[in-house]
Amino acid sequence: MAGAIAIIVVLALFPVAILMSGGVASAILGTVLQRDGETRHEGSELLDIDD
Repeated sequence: MAGAIAIIVVLALFPVAILMSGGVASAILGTVLQRDGETRHEGSELLDIDD
C-alpha cells in the first residue's frame, strides 16, 4: 500500500516540479539576456523606446 501512495505522490509532484523549474529558468535567462543587451547597446536611442 505504501508503494502505491509513493507512486501517486511522485506522479503528482514531478510534473509540477519540472514546470516550475522551467519557469524559473526562463525568468533567469530573460533577465540575463536583457541586461546583456542593455550593456552591449549602451547609448543607443533604441533603448529609450517603450516596449
